[in-house]
Amino acid sequence: MLPKKAVVRFDVIDPAKRPVMADADGKSVRDVVSVEIRSEPGIRHRILFDPGHGLEERLIREQFA
Repeated sequence: MLPKKAVVRFDVIDPAKRPVMADADGKSVRDVVSVEIRSEPGIRHRILFDPGHGLEERLIREQFA
């Protein structure tokens, strides 16, 4: 887990030999050299779950299904 204010940067070492593509919000960018990822504090989500089933159980099921 990372803090909400964390910024993660990926730099492609050899983009000519190993081209990289980045996807976010339904948009794709080809042949990227670096990508920065950060959380947008203005976006909120409501998480719904079934009574009697814990959130941890649901997360594990979604990750390994």
